[in-house]
Amino acid sequence: MGEPIYYYLLYAYDDDFQKLFKIRADFDVEMPRTRKTVYDYARFISSVCHLENLKHFTKEAVAVMVDYGSRMAENKNKLTTKFNKLMEIVYEANQWCNYDNSEFVQAEHVKKAIEEKKYRSSSYEDLIQESIMNDTLLINTSGERIGEINGLAVYQIGDHSFGKPVKITAKTFMGEKGIVNIERETRMSGNIHTKGILTLNGYLGAKYAQDKPLSLSASLTFEQSYSGVEGDSASSAELYALISSLAEVPINQGIAVTGSVNQNGEIQPVGGVNEKIEGFYKVCAQRGLNGTQGVIIPKQNVDDLMLGEEIIQSVKMKQFHIWAVEDIDQGLEILTGIEAGKKDENGEYPKGSIHYLVDQKIKKWIRTVPNNNKSVMGSKPRIRRSRW
Repeated sequence: MGEPIYYYLLYAYDDDFQKLFKIRADFDVEMPRTRKTVYDYARFISSVCHLENLKHFTKEAVAVMVDYGSRMAENKNKLTTKFNKLMEIVYEANQWCNYDNSEFVQAEHVKKAIEEKKYRSSSYEDLIQESIMNDTLLINTSGERIGEINGLAVYQIGDHSFGKPVKITAKTFMGEKGIVNIERETRMSGNIHTKGILTLNGYLGAKYAQDKPLSLSASLTFEQSYSGVEGDSASSAELYALISSLAEVPINQGIAVTGSVNQNGEIQPVGGVNEKIEGFYKVCAQRGLNGTQGVIIPKQNVDDLMLGEEIIQSVKMKQFHIWAVEDIDQGLEILTGIEAGKKDENGEYPKGSIHYLVDQKIKKWIRTVPNNNKSVMGSKPRIRRSRW
């Protein structure tokens, strides 16, 4: 047994491998969470305890194991089939049960085993958290700022993954360079991230340049990011920062954002949503929750939520919030408290709305440079003439 990628590589590059391994069986790493599979989980735990002479689990402890399986599968409607990982928790929960001289493994023993497993792998996460707390990494969790927003990143260290907030800033000004991705200019941007930036050009052109050229210059960057940026899960956050800068409307710094965006302004699902929410929550909780903080996620990621009990209780008490959005306009209104605005029958945005303010800014720039007839989102391409 092994990872599929190794099978495909060996199959492609080793002729003998094809002859020796003629029958292949694919095993999925997850399965649907149904009444039957939950019962199968309970049977599996019981059989392990019986074969290894371990103490058996109460039904509450089994329920925690089932939720842990869904967390590993990153979907509340699925369960992981990585049973070796589950067995690690079964063994460790038994040790905590023995320390308490309990007859059966209780739910708190399973929770303790999960927490301790995470703690043993969290040294790097703790260092980053410390850097944020002492302001070595600059992250705002209160107040308002123009052109600044908290994006969310996921780090994978061995079998431990965790999220952390990262400041994204945008500056806009008159010009014809379009959006300059600072990470790309410094060769710190991956292909997927670069594609996400180019998608923003399409959105801005479709939104604001149907009746006029859209010649502007803008710079985008992940502040204090020195190891490169990959993925498009922050593209919606980057777009919010750009629009905030153009409209000169401040963004609530107590809200972090994850989610990619397409050229139509629709928010698309991303991975690692639980880790991202927990990473931002930790920062807010250590500084003190004020009831206005939270995270904006794609609506499609709602089924992926398998959060810790502390966050669930904070959300129930309205000390922390999780908003699920479908498009950029919904996110803008949450972040700014101002109507995004939709065009009327005359093609005009409501006065005072965010899109109105952006539209007015662009018109102002066009009036400032009356001969601005360059192509949309960039200067006219230079044509090289061949010599004959």
